[in-house]
Amino acid sequence: MWAPRSDGRAGTIRHAVLLLLAAALFVPLVSACGSGAERSGIVVTTNILGDLTRAVVGDAVPVTVLMEAGADPHSFGISARRAADIERAALVVHNGLGLEEGVARHVEAAAAAGVPTLAVAERVDPIAYASDESAGQPDPHFWTDPRRVRTAVEAISSEVLAQVDDIDADAVRANTQRYLGEIDELDRWMTERFAAVSPERRQLVTDHHVFGYLAQRFGFRVIGAVIPSGTTLASPSAADLDHLATAIRTAGVSAIFADSSQPDRLSRVLAEHTGLQVRVIALHTESLTAPGAGAATYLEMARANTEAIARGLSGPST
Repeated sequence: MWAPRSDGRAGTIRHAVLLLLAAALFVPLVSACGSGAERSGIVVTTNILGDLTRAVVGDAVPVTVLMEAGADPHSFGISARRAADIERAALVVHNGLGLEEGVARHVEAAAAAGVPTLAVAERVDPIAYASDESAGQPDPHFWTDPRRVRTAVEAISSEVLAQVDDIDADAVRANTQRYLGEIDELDRWMTERFAAVSPERRQLVTDHHVFGYLAQRFGFRVIGAVIPSGTTLASPSAADLDHLATAIRTAGVSAIFADSSQPDRLSRVLAEHTGLQVRVIALHTESLTAPGAGAATYLEMARANTEAIARGLSGPST
């Protein structure tokens, strides 16, 4: 009777030891997965913010940009792999104020899980839409005002230094100061270029409401938008188009500005509907392009848009 009892105790002891060893291995694994220790890299939702972030961090830390060139920030989606990248990031930089409608839930889930996030548009003194369906709602399209872009760059730089471990802080600060100087130069050039447009011709009609910040900063008047909303996911009614056509005729608008990455059929229909000589001019309003396509960086995009607007509203002599 003694020998079997000894074997049973030995088995029980071996089983207990194995359980203890398994627990010892499992606890650090869980702790590593649940803490910020294993988080690395910066994930950015839109390619405009991606360009600003890369200008700040340089090669100091990997930057993953979710939105492809030429995509629509209101509607682009991401794969399960990219969603996992968000959850593992040391910092998620997103626009906020309702812009990234297709990925907002992923950013919110990451924030709830403890991932540091930065909603850049909330940090730049946002304005509200002034008219149409979105009136009173915050406008997320701050990047048309270079002064607010300057504030955005400072916010990104500050958050990177605060949240990303083992980063070359001196390099980030140097990159930030260099880039802020380039934005200041852009701001001066845009001010001079728009000064060539007479005040009575500073009237904007766009495919959707995207230039509120530019209008406020440089003294333009927004006559209306083909899609009377701040998102490309909305649709205009026949009454909306009739109302805008009347406003265009009354104001004597000479150009409608449409995003180059979106179909311009409605803009052309509206231009014909006015019965006037109204041109449809393509801009890069919500997305950067691939390299070589005219707006591969924020600075290039802002200069291209400024030149197109100034020429479009001033006539061929400008």
